[in-house]
Amino acid sequence: MEDNDALLTSAFINTLLTKHSNSSHPISKALIHTQNDTSFTQTLQSHIRNLRFNNSTTRKPLLIVVPTHVSHIQTAVISARTHNLHMKIRSGGHDYEGLSYTSSTETRFFLLDMQKLCSIDLDMATETAWAQTGATLGELYYKIAQNSKVHGFPAGVCPSVGVGGHFSGAGYGNMMRKYGLTVDHIVDAQLVNVEGRVLDRMSMGEDLFWAIRGGGGASFGVVLAYKINLVRIPETVTVFRVERTQEQNAVNDVVFRWQEVAPKLDEDLFIRMILDVVKSSQTGEKTLRASFVALFLGDSDRLISIMRNSFPEMGLRKSDCIETNWVQSIFFYSDIPMGTPEEYLLRRKPEKLVHLKRKSDYLKKPISKYGLNEIFKKMVELEYPALLFNPYGGRMAEIAPNATPFPHRLNLAKIQYVLNWEESGIEASCYYIGLMRKLYDHMTPYVSNNPRESYLNYRDLDLGINHHDWKTNNYRTANALGVSYFKENFGRLVEIKRRVDPTNFFRNEQSIPVISLEKLGSVHFLESRI
Repeated sequence: MEDNDALLTSAFINTLLTKHSNSSHPISKALIHTQNDTSFTQTLQSHIRNLRFNNSTTRKPLLIVVPTHVSHIQTAVISARTHNLHMKIRSGGHDYEGLSYTSSTETRFFLLDMQKLCSIDLDMATETAWAQTGATLGELYYKIAQNSKVHGFPAGVCPSVGVGGHFSGAGYGNMMRKYGLTVDHIVDAQLVNVEGRVLDRMSMGEDLFWAIRGGGGASFGVVLAYKINLVRIPETVTVFRVERTQEQNAVNDVVFRWQEVAPKLDEDLFIRMILDVVKSSQTGEKTLRASFVALFLGDSDRLISIMRNSFPEMGLRKSDCIETNWVQSIFFYSDIPMGTPEEYLLRRKPEKLVHLKRKSDYLKKPISKYGLNEIFKKMVELEYPALLFNPYGGRMAEIAPNATPFPHRLNLAKIQYVLNWEESGIEASCYYIGLMRKLYDHMTPYVSNNPRESYLNYRDLDLGINHHDWKTNNYRTANALGVSYFKENFGRLVEIKRRVDPTNFFRNEQSIPVISLEKLGSVHFLESRI
């Protein structure tokens, strides 16, 4: 650590421990990890899920603060402002681009790691829960399952994802056609603002409460907890996975039909479509595979009836269906063996860490059979990238696009680009990311445009970086980013940001910027004419 960094770190820690520390809940040195501490690397790596950002060249924080009480967050915010030290906020760490624990624009920063603020308080009488942002989805699901067989929550299917990032970026899961997004069930929140004050929904006001339900909480403050409404689910749900390959001469027809049918099916039924490349069982040559993975909120008899009437092209059989409960359906979607004890939900670390890259798109209209064939050819050529199609419709289409910052509700489906690899090093990363970019470019004619929409929780630095520097900040980039993630809702988010955090203390490479609305408007007008 350089001398200037060491002096800044020392001064910051001294302020944490003395001037602003709450006497009832003082910050101990055990909760502060500097680069010289043996605990630093273990604490930093404990919630890194993407090996691209777990190497010696990754820019690391000067220190890590792990709060165990809200006063510790308040102290950290005030101390950081005093010493002009940038703060990154991490909950679960699935963050695809590592924006919550590393930096490509800030040379000196510290990490506020929320992992120990993970309490979950259920009130079954009101069917609500308070979940702190350091908790994982698995911990939330476990708590619900221990208290009820007929309640669940519409969020993601990966148990180790953190509540903080998932909720504040909108959040979705395989019950969204029935119940909408995760944020559609948030009814209150607790947030520490730039002044170190603790706010709830009433004291923060409806604008800020709106912003942190899909606009990215880390742009506006440190969200401590969310209050949510649980949803009712049947005791028995049904799952299935059906696969088709090109050599079966049915892929094109079934994939094309999925686009027309999946967003219009009974809202109890969610069928994810996965396109990837595998080796042919007959010839050993590369071939396109389409997998259809479903959750149905009901028994298999009703599911079979719906599929026969609405989607006979898939040829679903009773033997394809597995009746189970909600928790086991999460395991099914996450490729965790069914029958695994529910306690597995409490496991924070995935079985295997990989290098990864993700991107996203939105489907506004079905891709023609010719277009699908061209996509299949490109995927077989590139071999490694996969596409996951998540259908909308149902409850998603019934909620206004400006009800929350998430504006993409009226699309047919969201597309996620998925690529994992095991090889380390910059050369391998450049190779695999290059393959994904080629597929993304190839998809341009088939997806949303003007703007090309993207999902905030699938952060993608290929879309641009906000430098948050008045001298170098590119307003065109800021606008393009904002419109891609938020469309018409971006302007409202900018106005809220200017009001609640005018000095832009809470920031990252793709956070809501502090831009004058006049400047933002002129950029948007200019781009609309290009």
